[in-house]
Amino acid sequence: MAKHLKDIQKPIAKEMEVFEEKFSIYMKSNVFLLDKIMAYIVKRKGKQIRPMFVFFVAKLCGGLNEKTYRGAALIELLHTATLVHDDVVDESNYRRGFFSINALWKNKIAVLVGDYLLSRGLLLSIDSEDFDLLKIVSHAVREMSEGELLQIEKARLLNIKEADYFTIIRQKTASLIASCCAAGAASVISDKEIIEKCRLLGEKVGIAFQIKDDLFDYGTDEIGKPLGIDIKEKKMTLPLIFALSNANTSDKSKIVNIIKNESHKADKVQFIIDFVKKSGGIEYTTQVMKKYLDEAFDILDSLEKNQYTQSLKDLIQFTIDRNK
Repeated sequence: MAKHLKDIQKPIAKEMEVFEEKFSIYMKSNVFLLDKIMAYIVKRKGKQIRPMFVFFVAKLCGGLNEKTYRGAALIELLHTATLVHDDVVDESNYRRGFFSINALWKNKIAVLVGDYLLSRGLLLSIDSEDFDLLKIVSHAVREMSEGELLQIEKARLLNIKEADYFTIIRQKTASLIASCCAAGAASVISDKEIIEKCRLLGEKVGIAFQIKDDLFDYGTDEIGKPLGIDIKEKKMTLPLIFALSNANTSDKSKIVNIIKNESHKADKVQFIIDFVKKSGGIEYTTQVMKKYLDEAFDILDSLEKNQYTQSLKDLIQFTIDRNK
């Protein structure tokens, strides 16, 4: 079982404190309303897993410097911008149990806040001439946008194949964790081969992380009752894709029809969950998740080891063993 996140964070606890201070400064604005919203965002930040990946990879590659802090801040600024915009797109009133920006200040302000965060990240890199970091993270933002649009396109047709699914999650989720690891390495070394290895490490972790997220929808021993949120939103995830690919024509037609027309009904959602479980979709998906996790550990083992290797392993394991 994974360690508690606070225990994993201990070797970089001081660096994380310094980062919090720096990040608050980077978020500052001369506009009172904007400053108020930035303070609200800072207070409600999540687990800080992404900056931890940046710092641990930098430490693994031999150090941590001002550029590392800027790399972590760039990722957090752009990531937060995408979350603010996502809440507008999804018409979501909550983020991590708190009111979203659009719920409190309406869509127009939320979109402008997202734009502000994006520009702060870009300027942070440009002013410090961190063009390599900007390239890494800008690539991730483009991938995230493409992945989201591809998912919307495929959801309309409900014809997603396993290859499409992996393209979507690699772009939507894994690209950001990949950029954390690449930015952490690039902040302290210039060896392109090692930076690419670190990027690929993050990509494998990100894919495993998203697969774990998709499994939550079907319920596990830890979280109990299945959620069925992805099914209600007509999102085709790996357990369902596997189940449909192994179903006969009649069952496939029935399931697709439920997703299209009756996914708002609790009993129909439960029917799909039971169908996926009987089809072996959960076992198959768990197996695939473990494969990506093993590949991530293989890459990590191929990198030069130091006292931070185990910390990074623990952090990777935490992303998979988490129960929410």
